[in-house]
Formats: sequence, structure tokens, C-alpha cells
Amino acid sequence: MILIGKLSNEEWTDPMTSRSKPPTLGEVMRGIRTRNGWTLKEMSARSGIPVSTLSKVEHDRLTLSYDKLQQLSQRLKIRMSDLFAEDAEDSAPRVTGRRSVGTIDSAVRVTTDNYDYHYLCTDLRQKRMIPIITRIRARSASEFGELVHHQGEEFIYVIEGRIEVHSEFYDPVVLDAGQGIYIDSSMGHAYVVADGCDEALVLGVCSSADEGLMDSLMSLHA
Repeated sequence: MILIGKLSNEEWTDPMTSRSKPPTLGEVMRGIRTRNGWTLKEMSARSGIPVSTLSKVEHDRLTLSYDKLQQLSQRLKIRMSDLFAEDAEDSAPRVTGRRSVGTIDSAVRVTTDNYDYHYLCTDLRQKRMIPIITRIRARSASEFGELVHHQGEEFIYVIEGRIEVHSEFYDPVVLDAGQGIYIDSSMGHAYVVADGCDEALVLGVCSSADEGLMDSLMSLHA
């Protein structure tokens, strides 16, 4: 049985942390129901938990077993951890102070038939943005081969030369030095040098909420 403490009528602050106590399970559930515009009866139909039980939980007169919490999260399609999390507006952002200076000399180089990749700031682990300096050599979509797909999103900025961007749902577009493009990385895509250029140099930044993005990109590019 998972027990959630009940707040007193007056908000209590922990003198050791100077932070308000997190909301009770009842407050969280009432917030979920209110944000979705559901009545208790509608939430009961969606969750499979009786109206009387939901009412008692919302008023902090009853808690739920682990099985019921799991049922609630599955039926409402939310994470179980969300039932115990503070509201987003009440939680302060976590400051880590991480910093890394990226240089070509310290970059990790991966060479493929189409590109030379230089991964920057590799001393930082579990990054959600992966900066890459890439030298593009492929001169046509046919030379490049199959379009690539991976998780997240990316921004490509042309430093030198001209490139032609091929993507799954759009006609090719040519970018000159000083221009950039932002795309959904799960859409098939390829970057090749445009007519009149032998090579092009670009800065790419790939981003994803998945902390395994770096490993995915390294595997893909290798």
C-alpha cells in the first residue's frame, strides 16, 4: 500500500529546504481531472475506479494500492510518476552548471563514404543536444544512398560551400553559406553538395529527449 500524506489547512514549509510540500495524490488526481474537464463519473469510466473511491481519494480520505495506481496510469495513459510529481509551474528548474568547450582537435572523428563527422563536446555525457561539424562529400542523392532516419530533431547551418537537402516529404532545397535548415530527424533525409561544389562544411545540432541520442548517432554513422 502506498500512502500519501495529507496537507493541513495551512500550507506547511520545511524549514530545512524552504520549499512547500508536494501535493497529495488527491490534489494531483483532482488537477488531472480538472485540466481534462472530466466529471468524477467520466474519470471513473475512463479509469475503471468507482466514483465513490475517486471522491474519497481527491479529498485525501483514502489512498490507492499499487495495483490501482498502475491501473490508473495505464487507463489514463500517464506515467505513474506523474501521480506524485509536483505541478510543472511549482517545480524550479535544476541548474547543473555543466560546460564544455568544443574544438576540432578534441572532437571525435567518424568517417563514412559520404561525410567526415567531428563530434564536439564529447566529454559531456547524456547530452540532449549533439553538436557536429560535418564535411560533406556526397555529390548526389543516388551516390548518397538510402535516406537516413533517427530520433529527435536537427538544425544544419552551412559554413562553407553549398548543399542540397533531400527529404522524404519535400522537394530538394539548396542552401548557401550562411543559411540553415531545421527538420524532424525521423523524416528520411540526406545532405549532399550542390552543383559547382566539391565539398561543403556544415555545423549540425541534433536534439532529442532521449538521453541515448549520442549512441544512436554514433551507431548510425559508423
